Amino acid sequence: MKIAILGSGGREHALAFSISKSSEIKKIYCIPGNAGTSEIAENISIDICDFKNIYEFLKKNHIDLVIVGPEDPLVNGIVDYLEKLNIKVFGPNKISSKLEGSKIFTKNLCKKYNIPTAEFGVFENAEDSYKYIDNSKHPLVIKADNLAAGKGVYICKDKADSYLAVQEIFNGKFGAAKNILFEEFLEGEEMSYFIISDGKTFKYFGSAQDHKRVEEGDKGKNTGGMGAYCPSRLFNKELEHKILEKIIKPTLKGINDLGTKYKGFLYAGLMIVKNEPFLIEYNVRMGDPECQTILPTLDTDIVKIFQSCVDEKLNKIDIKWSEKKSLCVVLCSNGYPEKYEKNIIIDNFEKLDLNENNYLFHAGTKKKDNKIYAVGGRVLNFISISTNYIEARKNVHKNLEKLKWNKGFYRRDIGYKVIDK
Repeated sequence: MKIAILGSGGREHALAFSISKSSEIKKIYCIPGNAGTSEIAENISIDICDFKNIYEFLKKNHIDLVIVGPEDPLVNGIVDYLEKLNIKVFGPNKISSKLEGSKIFTKNLCKKYNIPTAEFGVFENAEDSYKYIDNSKHPLVIKADNLAAGKGVYICKDKADSYLAVQEIFNGKFGAAKNILFEEFLEGEEMSYFIISDGKTFKYFGSAQDHKRVEEGDKGKNTGGMGAYCPSRLFNKELEHKILEKIIKPTLKGINDLGTKYKGFLYAGLMIVKNEPFLIEYNVRMGDPECQTILPTLDTDIVKIFQSCVDEKLNKIDIKWSEKKSLCVVLCSNGYPEKYEKNIIIDNFEKLDLNENNYLFHAGTKKKDNKIYAVGGRVLNFISISTNYIEARKNVHKNLEKLKWNKGFYRRDIGYKVIDK
């Protein structure tokens, strides 16, 4: 079987690694991939938004299944495009992908189907936004409506912060913004909850805690994710029942009522307030770095899972998980999430202790003349699985110290709520 993975981040390297362990696999392609994926797959230099060239490559190389990693091509309708051309593809279609593509679409769906979420307001211009701010309590959450690579969210402690957020969003910091979303600030703890769906059946696909803030203690600016651990410390059967009945099932019903089916990964970003779940946002793909954290604990052949989803036979497969804990720390380029240098060489990979419990997934890297260079803000993902989080974090830190990359930084406190209490 030949599989093509679209994307170039840590999530896509983790997917490629899991796929490479399958007995079903003959060849893996990554479009465009990174330095890490080049070790287990063939990287193909095509823009993931160039649907026509992607299709021509898939057809020419007789690809059996396409796995779409990032949100951009999903929101822009690559699943619909490829399915019309008889290419099997795993991921949600354009209508379903609006759950991530438009935060306001999701908030309106929540309102219609009584899905618990923060109270909200939507405005089309800065003047009306300022009036809303003047009459609101702080802290206040302000979001760009469109895709923003996990960075278009502001938690504003006062009016000055809120005014600045409005200015940056409407001035195009995250792309053209027609609308802005305001939400009440919920006091609780975040949790990521994942399902996988074939349009008829859905199954649990892990829980995690993501650390999005750039500074230790969950302070500073939002990033695409500085690290994660799984399962979430908040996860319990009573809470899961509430998540499924109050959030997941009504959402899938809402998508069905639009005349379509949800197929693929669905990531619910939740705020847990006194064991009650509130929806913060949806992502229509695996999270990053949650994917890197969760997949090493999967004990079922992931290719068989993907096949069952595409064929609408997910009910016939049993998804099994390891009992171990998993923790991931992201190594970033100095200056991230603002300006940072690119094309910086990284050495000492041969010194790392990588095995069945310790993993390295590349993100913003490229390989040239047998040397590896950092080309992105989030560069490498170090993961360890263990019977406890303390040992997992120690193992991750050992490998980070062996790498000795002084052009980067990482948070040393990932998992602090489960480790340092």
